[in-house]
Amino acid sequence: MQILIVEDELIPANYLKKVLLAEGYDVLPIVDKGSVAICVAKEKKPDIILMDVMLKDRISGCDAALEISQENPQIRIVFLTAFSDQEMIDFAVKSKAFAYLLKPYRDKEILATLALAKAEMQKHTTSQNILVDEEKNILQLMDGYSFHKEEKRLFRLQNEISCGPKAIKLIALLCEHQNYTVSTDDILEILWPEGNASQQKLRSLIHRIREQTHQGLIVNVNKLGYKIELKAQG
Repeated sequence: MQILIVEDELIPANYLKKVLLAEGYDVLPIVDKGSVAICVAKEKKPDIILMDVMLKDRISGCDAALEISQENPQIRIVFLTAFSDQEMIDFAVKSKAFAYLLKPYRDKEILATLALAKAEMQKHTTSQNILVDEEKNILQLMDGYSFHKEEKRLFRLQNEISCGPKAIKLIALLCEHQNYTVSTDDILEILWPEGNASQQKLRSLIHRIREQTHQGLIVNVNKLGYKIELKAQG
C-alpha cells in the first residue's frame, strides 16, 4: 500500500513515516498543506491518506479530505486529530473517512487501522475480480437468455433451461463463435463426429431448441449456417 502523510508538525510526521517504513509500507514525501495534499492525491493516487485537520494553509484537512474523496473515492482517508467534538465527527462521516484517530495516538492503533484498510482493499479487489470473471464467463443473449460458457448451462432470467446434451453442445458451439455464422457442415461434423450426421437431424435439433426457448434464439443465416442471437446493445 502507498501512504500519504498530511501533517503540519514535522517531528510527529517524521516519526510516523519511520514507523510505517519499518512495517514495509510505501510512504510518499510528507505534505503539510491542504492544497498540496489535493494535488498529490490527484497525481499519485495513494491507497491511504493519514490526514491531520489543522494544516499550514487556508485549506484544512477536512476540506482537503472532502475534495479528495469526491475526486478519488477509492482513496481511504484516516483522520489524525486532537478534535473530538460532534461537528468534527459528523464531518468525518460526511467525507466518508475510513477511520478517525485521536491524538496522541499509539503506533499500534495506526498499524491496526492500516491492517484493516489493507484487508478491506484486498476484499474489494477480490470481489471485483470475481465480477469480471463472471462477466467473461456469461454471454448475454436475446430476450433475457444467458449462457454460462464454462459450465455450459442456459438460463432465462435466472431460471435454468434444460435442453439436453446435444442442444447444449450446439448452443455452446454457437456461443464460442457468437460474432460469426457457423456453417452447417461444421456443425454436423462437431455434433455428430461418429459420421451419422444429416441436415434433417440438425433441423430437428434446432426445432426442439426453439420449442423450449425462443424462435429467434438460433438464427438461420442465408442457408449458409447458424448463429446465436445476442442481446441488443444500447
